[in-house]
Amino acid sequence: MSTDLSTFDPGDYRAGPRLKVLLWYFVNYYVFASAFPWPYGVKTWLLRLFGARVGAGLVIKPKVRIKNPWRLTIGDHCWIGESVWIDNLADVAIGSHVSVSQGAMLLTGNHDYTVPSFPYRLGTIRLEDGVWVGAQAVVCPGVVCGSHAILTVGSVASKPLDAWGIYAGNPAVFVRTRHMQPA
Repeated sequence: MSTDLSTFDPGDYRAGPRLKVLLWYFVNYYVFASAFPWPYGVKTWLLRLFGARVGAGLVIKPKVRIKNPWRLTIGDHCWIGESVWIDNLADVAIGSHVSVSQGAMLLTGNHDYTVPSFPYRLGTIRLEDGVWVGAQAVVCPGVVCGSHAILTVGSVASKPLDAWGIYAGNPAVFVRTRHMQPA
């Protein structure tokens, strides 16, 4: 038995209505993935137009890629850094006051390598309030990052991150507890 990609079947995954998916492709390419610094308000409006639930005060930098905005929820006062990729084949929920730094990836899909047709394995991602995903870090399918957890630069979260924990490495492991000084 060997891998046979000619038999690939996406299973239950459906991107959405074809016209919506096509229109989003152009909006994503020319506005979100563009290096041009479109105003945050325009990007927020477009995300909402395509079905995303977005709170107040979203900062979303240039060159961001979002697969399916209709599967995206973002809370209040979040920062999405330059070149972030939200590959949301399944739902992604981002709480309030969350920072997703430059080049980070939120990946809701993978493949089942134990089956010759290499079908999708999908899992939702949830970043609770106050989470910080460091630059070039990866959050894998099915991961919940607990309140105020930190995933450090270049780390890979393949398992849940506990609230107020700081995690580093590939796979990410607990390093220490996050402490904050009073404002």
